[in-house]
Amino acid sequence: MKHKHLDATDLRILSAVQAHGRLSKTRLAEIVNLSPTPCWARLERLKAAGYIVGFHAQLALNKICDFSEVIVTVSLIQHRKSDFERFESRILATREVVECAATGGGMDYVLKFVTPSLSMFQDVMDTLLEAEIGIDRYLTYIVTRRIKSQQPDLSALVERGV
Repeated sequence: MKHKHLDATDLRILSAVQAHGRLSKTRLAEIVNLSPTPCWARLERLKAAGYIVGFHAQLALNKICDFSEVIVTVSLIQHRKSDFERFESRILATREVVECAATGGGMDYVLKFVTPSLSMFQDVMDTLLEAEIGIDRYLTYIVTRRIKSQQPDLSALVERGV
C-alpha cells in the first residue's frame, strides 16, 4: 500500500538518510536536489511523523573485538497470547538478543544473538531455558561469516508496492 502523503522528494530524503545517516543540511539538499531550507523542513516533518526512528552507525565489529553471532529459531510449547507476551518480554530484556522476529510457519521466532563467545551464548540460552518462558524447542545456527547485510532499497519497495 502506497502512502499517498509521501511524494518523490520525501522518498529521496528518506533514501538519503537511510544510506548516509545524519547529513548536514547542505549535503542532504545536494543529494536530494532541493534547496537546503525546504529540504531540512521536510526532513524535520518526516522525523516528527515517525518515518525516521533513529540514526545509527554500522560498525566493523570484527575490528573492535572478538564475538560470536548465533541465529536461533524458537518454537513455543503453547500459542496463547500470554505465552507470546511472556516470551517477548523476556527477549526484550535480554541484551545479547539483538534481533527478534515473530514468524509464521514451522517456528515461532527467529533471533540473532551476539555474545563475546559461544560459551557465553550457551550461558544466555541456558538462562532463557531455566526462566520457563515457554520454549518447546530451539535450533541454533552459528554464523561463520556475513555475506550480505543491508537496508532494503526504499525506491524499489515503493515502486513495486504501487
